[in-house]
Amino acid sequence: MVTHLGVQSCHDLLKLELLATVQIPLRRVKTMRKALSEKNMLNSFLKEHAYRVSPISSRSSNLTIHPLRNIMNMLYVGNITIGTPPQEFQVVFDTGSSDLWVPSIFCNSPACCEYRHPLPGQCFTCPACEHSSLPQIGDLVSIDQAFGLSVLADGFEGMPFDGILGLNYPNISVSGAIPIFDNLKNQGAISEPVFAFYLNKNKRGGSVVMFGGVDHRYYKGELNWVPLIQAGDWRVHMDSISMKKKVIACSGGCEALLYTGTSLIQGPSSLVDDIHKLIGTTPQGSKHYVSCLTINTLPSIVFTINSINYPVPARAYILKDSRGECYTTLKANSWSPSTETWILGDVFLRRYFSVFDRGNDRIGLAQAV
Repeated sequence: MVTHLGVQSCHDLLKLELLATVQIPLRRVKTMRKALSEKNMLNSFLKEHAYRVSPISSRSSNLTIHPLRNIMNMLYVGNITIGTPPQEFQVVFDTGSSDLWVPSIFCNSPACCEYRHPLPGQCFTCPACEHSSLPQIGDLVSIDQAFGLSVLADGFEGMPFDGILGLNYPNISVSGAIPIFDNLKNQGAISEPVFAFYLNKNKRGGSVVMFGGVDHRYYKGELNWVPLIQAGDWRVHMDSISMKKKVIACSGGCEALLYTGTSLIQGPSSLVDDIHKLIGTTPQGSKHYVSCLTINTLPSIVFTINSINYPVPARAYILKDSRGECYTTLKANSWSPSTETWILGDVFLRRYFSVFDRGNDRIGLAQAV
């Protein structure tokens, strides 16, 4: 069955055609709740094991820490496998979408060929993927997992990744499939319904995504919990955005999306322009440049969320291009929501360790180590 879908992944609008694999229905397994209920032990168990998210070390059997690679501070990719024998894919773990998709054997777009096979005419193939329903992230196996197989991937040329693994809520899914995190949660593969990101800057290795718990070694101090505006998207209320203690945006409060698949900080065009004027940038093409000599003197941009200040210094919101010239990572939204909305992408998330708590519909933030 071929479904023609318009998918926004990594938050650049791309037109994809997905070959939706038809999967065996999820197996019904007896959950711990059902087993305890049948034995009249459920109430006492819930009292003794009230749900909470606690820091646990990576040596705990139920915490999976999966390595990610930093690609030039623009995106973070990690390996998954699909099929028997397993075929490896490099995917972006994206909190802004909910579907898992990888290239199909029928995909002849350059993006499906040039990264895996740089020689002309040699395209990537994975026959086992056309029938497999067992994607694997490290030691986590998602049974009967529906996923998309792209047959057209225009816009990905030159990108060093194969596909996207969405980690948003099920209602965001374009295909209507159960997201991989929900599948893992429903199958009891993870002990707690949380995942978390540690994203470093400049270094290729060291970044991780963790499932089933939180490792306290990746952050300082306490986690500050922020409730979602409503369950269904990683969207929170933001109090204000300021520089030098002066509010420069989000003056009456606004909304913020925390998306790992976005490398930048994105906001309304007029407000982004105002910030660029305050910084003193010069537009060149799609970027706004500043003198690299000014980085140490430019002020931090402070995002206040749930009454907590989260400063992002100039050395974090300014990057160097391939020519060694410095540009800001602020960008105007390509869409115009009715409510002032900002996307806090990797520029913000490199500074702050982030925990995405599906059990309590909230996000935890703490200063990254």
